[in-house]
Amino acid sequence: MRVAFVGKGGSGKTTLSALFARQLARSGAPVLAVDGDINQHLSEALDPTAGPTAFGAPPLAAHLGDIKDLLRGTNERITSREAMVKTTPPGRGSRLLRLLGDDELHARHVRRVGDVPLMVTGAFDESDLGVSCYHSKLGAVELYLNHLVDGPGEYLVMDMTAGADAFASGLFTRFDMTFLVAEPTRRGVSVYRQYRDHAREFGIPLAVVGNKVTGEDDLLFLKEEVGDDLLTHLVLSPWVRSAERGSPRGELEEPNRHALRVLRETVDAREQDRPRLHRHAVEFHLRNARAWADRATGQDLAAQVDPDFVPGPLRPS
Repeated sequence: MRVAFVGKGGSGKTTLSALFARQLARSGAPVLAVDGDINQHLSEALDPTAGPTAFGAPPLAAHLGDIKDLLRGTNERITSREAMVKTTPPGRGSRLLRLLGDDELHARHVRRVGDVPLMVTGAFDESDLGVSCYHSKLGAVELYLNHLVDGPGEYLVMDMTAGADAFASGLFTRFDMTFLVAEPTRRGVSVYRQYRDHAREFGIPLAVVGNKVTGEDDLLFLKEEVGDDLLTHLVLSPWVRSAERGSPRGELEEPNRHALRVLRETVDAREQDRPRLHRHAVEFHLRNARAWADRATGQDLAAQVDPDFVPGPLRPS
């Protein structure tokens, strides 16, 4: 299952992404964490005792051309890496990937941080300032998800960009479950209303996870604001605070461990709708083709859509 954590900046979505991924890994489940946030702090959240430079693999965005060459494979509908844009869907001849499979993309870009395999999109650097937006880096992740055929009992956990900025691409439609992390404040739940409307439009499962709850007043506020979409909540955590300082003390509190169990039960109760994921990939590819990509490439990119193709299960290599 593909799981996204979204929310307002500072809501705790990176922390929740890390806690959930660590819980999955410690249970023995195959899991890949992906840092898709412009701030790129998931590595530190996965291993609070390591320094900010502990993650040694290159970011996806640094090898976008190589990733395109790998994924397009022998697909005759894609004439070159230059003709392959971030939304290009797979077709016959494309290279499909298994989660943490034996391929050059995973070998180059994935490293373990603590117990969890991690892949990062890459941070903004000086050459990007005033020239490009962060979604140019997220294009590598979008292509990866378009070509990923994950199997039963496998999990991809992605820390998404903050706020409503996630709607600037079709990436928000590529997940089986989206958890929106919300603090018990008006600003904390403001992103929820935007996500709720878009989620309903595209049939995306969405649940709210309250965070930093300090008492019944906080919980009542969240229930009044988000109603039945409130799935569970985490209390304000001294363990998380000590971990954020680089020296975690004790262990995560039982109410918060219970909330993580609820998240996993919710994810495990769902069935992946692969045709829906591919249908959304095609829809947003056609939108982007009309809006900018046809002009940018000088081609009719609608021709890249293989009308009878839906990614299916892969045999282990």
